[in-house]
Amino acid sequence: MGQRARMLATVLMGLLCLGLLGRDEVSLPADGDAALPAGEKYVALTFDDGPKRGTTDRLLDGLKQKRATATFFLIGQQIAQAPDLVLRMEEEGHQIGNHTWSHQRLDSVTPEEALCEIRQTEEALTALLGEQTGPHWLRPPYGQVPLEAEAGVPMVKWSVDPRDWESRDVKKVTQAVLECAEPNSIILFHDIYSTSVDAALAVVDALQKEGYWFVTVEELLRINGVIPQAGTLYRTGNG
Repeated sequence: MGQRARMLATVLMGLLCLGLLGRDEVSLPADGDAALPAGEKYVALTFDDGPKRGTTDRLLDGLKQKRATATFFLIGQQIAQAPDLVLRMEEEGHQIGNHTWSHQRLDSVTPEEALCEIRQTEEALTALLGEQTGPHWLRPPYGQVPLEAEAGVPMVKWSVDPRDWESRDVKKVTQAVLECAEPNSIILFHDIYSTSVDAALAVVDALQKEGYWFVTVEELLRINGVIPQAGTLYRTGNG
């Protein structure tokens, strides 16, 4: 989400809390035309391991068409392969996060090596997107975080994991998510697999019919009144 949209969203959400706006009057536009009415059901789609041409771009097409936003945790060494897709994520209102430089398990390296993995990706994102977009939140590979206090940014795990990387089965992955998803879920996908893209877009269709709205992790926490803290690992929108 762009800075202007973030500021507008914050102001309008504050007015809602004060009772100065009615629900029907509220539309909080993101750069991707997302609307965030109060009192609805929200979930956050998250995508790891990209960007990758042929899958990430198709996913962005689908999310734009469905007016859904998501959070992308990028592997640093892949950013140079598709910088235009990263720029597009930012322009279309998605949240961009750090998934380390080489997808290294942070609990299997020294603290210095772990911080280098994080720092390299942060520098690549800053060089491409500008300093105003950071610092970028971290999703530690495999969800393993031995250095929470040293991370320096909020960290994001997940509450729904359909293991899309394992089955590569659209129907199975879609069903796994729909069986577990509930308001404030953070859902894990990997946008480097075509089957995962198909499943994610099917999930959007199904949950939108049930009245769900798809927002970024940052938005999900804000909607729930959670103030993100550096070094804290978040698994749901409730904290």
